[in-house]
Amino acid sequence: MANIASQEKRIHRAERERIENRRRTSQVKTWFRRLETAVAEGDAGRADQELRELESRVDRAVKSGALHRNSGARRKARAARIRAKL
Repeated sequence: MANIASQEKRIHRAERERIENRRRTSQVKTWFRRLETAVAEGDAGRADQELRELESRVDRAVKSGALHRNSGARRKARAARIRAKL
């Protein structure tokens, strides 16, 4: 454990940020599954809604630094290809 107060604060802050990043990346994965389910069921309206929400979640994750911007762009492109299958 850290002996210096500022280092202890940094450890706690890093843990909070790690949890926040995990939450954002997990949301992206969840919305990907929702999009795939909507496409598999053939529900075009729901698939469009899920795609918009997924892109929003990816943009938020990129903005907060949980995802790299190239990774975010790749995920959005992959989601658009999945949606185009319908």
